[in-house]
Amino acid sequence: MSESVPRRASLEVLRAEATDELAVLIQERLRSGEDPWDFMEDLPSVDELVVYLLRAENITANDGVRPNAARHYRVLRQIALEYPELTGTVWHMLGEQRHRRWDPTIADAF
Repeated sequence: MSESVPRRASLEVLRAEATDELAVLIQERLRSGEDPWDFMEDLPSVDELVVYLLRAENITANDGVRPNAARHYRVLRQIALEYPELTGTVWHMLGEQRHRRWDPTIADAF
């Protein structure tokens, strides 16, 4: 079984999609009355959204099975290899302290 999902789009297209998604997230939270000072730093960056989109595609290609910690590491590392411009983001995501509610590696903790 390959950890890699066939490359589906250029990084520019993926970033454009992620930018649109981030705008929707911001709009929804603003419309619900949330103060942007309270939530903006908790939102993922555009490149983080791209990495999570690619990770989600990998999970879908693996029959929806969520990866364990070792596979999560391999999948993110493969994303960095396939999209070198995302390498810094991937390594940051692998090394950061998990504190965001939207982060799939801690979603079960809440």
